[in-house]
Amino acid sequence: MMTCGMYDKELEVAVRVVHLACSLCQRVQETLVYRRADQVMSKEDDSPVTIADWSVQATVCWILSDSFKDQKVSIVAEEDVQTLSKADSADLLRSVTNTVNECLQEAPKYGLQKPKKTLEASEILKAISQCNSTGGPTGRHWILDPVDGTLGFVRGDQYAVALSLIQEGKVVLGVLGCPNYPMKKEWLNHQYSLSMSLLSTPASDMREGGCVMYAQRGSGKAWMQPLKNGGMKLQWLQSAKEIQVSSIDDPALATFCEPVEIANSNHSFAAGVAHSMGLKKQPLRVHSMVKYAAIARGDAEIFMKFARAGYKEKIWDHAAGVVIVEEAGGVVTDAGGRPLDFSKGVYLEGLDRGIVACSGATLHEKLIGAVYASWDSSNL
Repeated sequence: MMTCGMYDKELEVAVRVVHLACSLCQRVQETLVYRRADQVMSKEDDSPVTIADWSVQATVCWILSDSFKDQKVSIVAEEDVQTLSKADSADLLRSVTNTVNECLQEAPKYGLQKPKKTLEASEILKAISQCNSTGGPTGRHWILDPVDGTLGFVRGDQYAVALSLIQEGKVVLGVLGCPNYPMKKEWLNHQYSLSMSLLSTPASDMREGGCVMYAQRGSGKAWMQPLKNGGMKLQWLQSAKEIQVSSIDDPALATFCEPVEIANSNHSFAAGVAHSMGLKKQPLRVHSMVKYAAIARGDAEIFMKFARAGYKEKIWDHAAGVVIVEEAGGVVTDAGGRPLDFSKGVYLEGLDRGIVACSGATLHEKLIGAVYASWDSSNL
């Protein structure tokens, strides 16, 4: 069982709402993968966005506001309402409104309150637009990435629902819902790939095996639950299993993860670091914060991401994963070895070259050394 902490209520609500949001995503993904590609939009940065993004954001915002009525709930989230508010987006808004209302009707199964009446489209837009905080060094801010790894979601691959809480600039809890990441390592395919394409997966199997991971700062423990399936109510804590990072500290035996997309990640520099460090295995290229999940529960030992020039890392892409890895016994820093600073607003400002996560201090020390060696040689 979990030990008592300062943020027990917040953590419980966060875990329950992430379970609910994962259920929403699974329903939308079934539709997306098997029937309707027209539910995919394109954001200004050309990354795809689906009705799941807006629906999860509206659902989570409504639940948090309802659960913490006595507080002014501040939420930092990825999506805005500009696209949904356009006249030619009426059908999309209708789809989002229907999806949110269907989802919220299921809230009692997750131990959450549902609305007293069906929400109107205007209320959905209001909920999404409430997620307009920019965080910062003071106060309490919820950080939400409604569908982290949208490209993975669209492809029927890995993605995550990520929710965390920042208090006075520090991440104090994190929850990662990973609907396509099975509870057991042996359920991954025989090539030990985290790629779980649903294009060749029977619909009946799509809801099996996903998980939710979570941790509270200072507890020294991280936990995993299976996604709730079927009509059963979510039994808080009863299905929780403690997770820990891998004990492997030999680079030759270590598995490392990196992002799939080359647009915002320097794969060639990562390859140089891997060679310098003595990593022998091919990298696992994984969508979303599932990379952090893999480190936290010992399926991999190293995650490294070196952004291309001009790309700025956003706090919602890392906050939940960082606290889970650290409480599971791992180490997360920038590539210069400094802790990540979540107090500067929407972006992780002042990063030294990139972000690295390791299962322990020994590998972390070797990785930081390899970064400096590779950086020096690449800049000769």
